[in-house]
Amino acid sequence: MPRKTLNKERRQAIKEARKMILEVVKMDGNEAETRRRVERIFESLMGYKAFKHLSRERAIRASGVREHVDFAVQLDPSPDAKIEIIVELKRAGIDLAPKHLKQATTYAIDYGCEWVLLTNGKEWRLYHIEFGQPPKTRLLEQWDLLSDDPVDLDQKFELISYRNVKKGKMQALWQRARVLRPTSLLGAIVSEDSLKLLRRIFKKTEGVNVAYADIVEALAKLLNESSAKDLEKVEVCIPQRKKRARKLSHATDASESDQATGGHSANSGNA
Repeated sequence: MPRKTLNKERRQAIKEARKMILEVVKMDGNEAETRRRVERIFESLMGYKAFKHLSRERAIRASGVREHVDFAVQLDPSPDAKIEIIVELKRAGIDLAPKHLKQATTYAIDYGCEWVLLTNGKEWRLYHIEFGQPPKTRLLEQWDLLSDDPVDLDQKFELISYRNVKKGKMQALWQRARVLRPTSLLGAIVSEDSLKLLRRIFKKTEGVNVAYADIVEALAKLLNESSAKDLEKVEVCIPQRKKRARKLSHATDASESDQATGGHSANSGNA
């Protein structure tokens, strides 16, 4: 697949975004100064309108207490509009830490929002929350505005762009990530259809009949410790042998036919 190229305007927009964040890093700017620059990045690189789509200090109820998120991404400016992404913002001079994520995911879970974006302007981390008992938070994408390749940055920012959110494409991003996680991949590999295919390939290319269980055992030996534990969680679908209907041999059929014919001839002769 050919590598995507950036037009002049897009490349310039990324260059200017880098410059803005680098300036606030050097001056050790506070959170408000970082916020202004991040909001401009939402406009220039992701197509949002700050006053319309970025709700500052949006009030939500978290654990029964009224809290305010740094800002929420929404598709219309009404106070009760659905929150598409909860953004937890830290000043550019602070490294992102697990405690920052915990705070943001608490808000998101209580509100019922699937998406959390954690950023300090330099680092950007996109998380998905899978609601269950308990809810699970998973890092889907991360990028560094100051060091990553502009083409890669363009693709990353496009993931959370106004256009993608409006078209519902972030759900497709999650579905793709879910399918490609280790347990899903391993489940597909040790499914009945896959094991049958592998067995046919070995028979055709190597001339060897390999038992299904031996294929699974060999696969387990290839995996590292973490992946091997994932395999233990997967249901292995060993194909079952089909019972073959009992058939009489041609020799038996012929013998019985001869006996029947001989009997008839003898009777004819006696007549």
